[in-house]
Amino acid sequence: MASPAGLRPASPPAIPGAAAVAACAAMAVSYVAVLYAPTVILRFPPPTSLRAFLHRRFASAAVASTASALATAALLRVWSLGDFADMLAVFGIRKDHLLQAVAIPLFLTSLVYAGSFVNKLWPLASSWGGDGDEAGISSAQRLVLRIQAALDDVMVWRNYVVAPFTEELVFRACMIPLLLCGGFKMSTIIFLSPVFFSLAHLNHLFELQQQGCNFMRSLLIVGVQLGYTVIFGWYAAFLFIRTGNLLSPIVAHVFCNMMGLPVFSSPRTKGVASVAFLAGSVCFFWLLFPATSPELYNTRLDRCRCWHGFCNWR
Repeated sequence: MASPAGLRPASPPAIPGAAAVAACAAMAVSYVAVLYAPTVILRFPPPTSLRAFLHRRFASAAVASTASALATAALLRVWSLGDFADMLAVFGIRKDHLLQAVAIPLFLTSLVYAGSFVNKLWPLASSWGGDGDEAGISSAQRLVLRIQAALDDVMVWRNYVVAPFTEELVFRACMIPLLLCGGFKMSTIIFLSPVFFSLAHLNHLFELQQQGCNFMRSLLIVGVQLGYTVIFGWYAAFLFIRTGNLLSPIVAHVFCNMMGLPVFSSPRTKGVASVAFLAGSVCFFWLLFPATSPELYNTRLDRCRCWHGFCNWR
């Protein structure tokens, strides 16, 4: 489509920059607003259980994600590409280089959690002085039971399936192509797009207030959440632009949801967790660019598409 041009997206931009920003803002608002539509707009009766409540939210998130994808396709006129695979590739939905798109970002993300792994494995390591076979069998049984319980837990589906897939589709696969085709530099997009992602979590302030939490405590909790989502959003946007594959930020999102905040230190590990965290963080930043090199995720880099922009990172 265009030859590499430094750290700039292909030109001319497909849509005005202001229109791209407005579309992203509308998607962020609609993603949250649709969650409340069944009760507030459609006047459905309140759900009678947590399972019913989340099932309703799952459906709402699916509607919002589909609407965002259709709006993005219309704004970027993706049907002009002709081939359906190329249309899906606009959103980073690809069937090539799947192993790299999953395994490498997963390994890279796990480095930040080296301290968390040490903290979780420390009790197991301490118990090895006893009957190793018994400990191994007990751990295996607990793992099987946890998997069985997780498959039936609606919160697991929310945190590890619905939220990562729908949020990455809207806030990365839809917004980043719009911003790239709106003429924004990739560095700007990496730092700008997570703002929409974090603002979509402001509804948690309202929900905490409804649960009886005082305003200042609610504000503190939401403030920490917003800070975390902005930092993760930078990383997820970076992964999407570097790899051109939606699976990469999804895998990172699921893993981070499973692990929570990284463990910086833990008294019970006698400083080992802190050393592991520092070592893992150093390795993470050292490998950040090599592990996300576009050559690892794309067969050809001479077919520049402004919604990916991977050719501009060579």
